[in-house]
Amino acid sequence: MRAIRGLWRWRRNPLRRGTDLAEGWVALTALLLILVAAPVAGTLAGRAADGALQRSVRDQRHTRYEVAATVDHEVERSPLEANPDLAAGRDTRSRVLAEWRGPDGSDHHGPIMTTLKSPEHGDHFTIWTDRHGDLAARPLDSTTATTHAVLAGIGTALAVGCLIAAVRRLIVWRMVRRRYAHWDRAWLRAGPDWGRTGAGS
Repeated sequence: MRAIRGLWRWRRNPLRRGTDLAEGWVALTALLLILVAAPVAGTLAGRAADGALQRSVRDQRHTRYEVAATVDHEVERSPLEANPDLAAGRDTRSRVLAEWRGPDGSDHHGPIMTTLKSPEHGDHFTIWTDRHGDLAARPLDSTTATTHAVLAGIGTALAVGCLIAAVRRLIVWRMVRRRYAHWDRAWLRAGPDWGRTGAGS
């Protein structure tokens, strides 16, 4: 952003070129857009994401149910999962065959992942299902939804800021190329007479 400081320096400088001022104005415009447009875009995106996520929270609260499941027996682990050296750092949940009753009164039986350390027949744990008793993910909570919305807003603001900076660099790059092309044409015109007596050099 040195070109912004250059705006003041170049105001009445006799060596000032039109492109110097243009680069300064482009940089100043980009800075103002980053300071204003990026936060506005981030705020709007965050609010939109929060509204959509909070609607999902409300919908999931009405369509997902916490029910009790009963362990039938633990499913044997694969050789890789049974090896403590290979399983280090992996998911510590256990897979069990369990029975549960859905909110509509239907009985269900199937494999489920549970956080029980040593599941045994008859152990109880809670799971989430839909209204028909089919397994469902834990419903999103309001705090998590807000966190996701904030992250979406920050991400949008950063993306807009990067886009503005990239556009500024592209504009300045094109201006510099145009300046160099102008210099090349000027040198070509002066080249044949360069250094000759009486050529005005």
